[in-house]
Amino acid sequence: MALQVERNAPLAGKVALVTGGSRGIGAAIANRLAADGASVAITYSKDADAASSVVKEIERGSGKAIAIQANAADAEAVRNAVEMTVTTLGRLDVLVNNAGIAIPKPFEEATLEEMDRVININIRGVLVTTQAALKHMKSGGRIIMIGSAVGERVAAPGLVPYAATKGAVKMFSQALAREIGSRGITVNNVQPGPIDTELNPATGEWAVPQKAATALDRYGQVDEIAAMVAFIAGPESSYITGANLTVDGGMNA
Repeated sequence: MALQVERNAPLAGKVALVTGGSRGIGAAIANRLAADGASVAITYSKDADAASSVVKEIERGSGKAIAIQANAADAEAVRNAVEMTVTTLGRLDVLVNNAGIAIPKPFEEATLEEMDRVININIRGVLVTTQAALKHMKSGGRIIMIGSAVGERVAAPGLVPYAATKGAVKMFSQALAREIGSRGITVNNVQPGPIDTELNPATGEWAVPQKAATALDRYGQVDEIAAMVAFIAGPESSYITGANLTVDGGMNA
């Protein structure tokens, strides 16, 4: 069900770009930012139908959205996605680097191709997208990473390359926050724990140790991550930057 745009929308007049916004956490974030008043661009890799569904859902809630095909591992594609967002929607105020991938398996079984894919999407894509976005951002801008609780503490096996990239995202966020703070742009890293999505279902084979590692003994929901992102994107978070905001049901407690 589409979220209706709030009357006193905290993001009214703002434009947000959410990478990997066609499903899961990214789709929930796109919907929430639109409900808070932002015009939203989402990128997707392959599934045009899923991306179109997100756009239509936002439009049913009286929001404005566009979908742009761009593989996060393709530097030219993500740069073009940023430019298309600005050209079509007029500006860029909020970047959510959500696109990511995990290939759960014992590290010794990981192929070089798999490791390259995880690195290229989870960290190289974030660097390139952020660099492109910064050319358009003004004071009050928000750069938000979707990192991971395993970027700080790895509570379950099978996620070695993924955890390494999310640790890199954590330090990238902190370093960039230092560098661009004088421009009035904040940089923060939201670190989900186990969230029930198509990529990491609460019923999947890797779910048992993840759920057991949480204090709340449950998986999180995508809307619980979207709520944190919406707060960081909004005006009340203006003094928060360089922060790692963990939403993990107590997994890292």
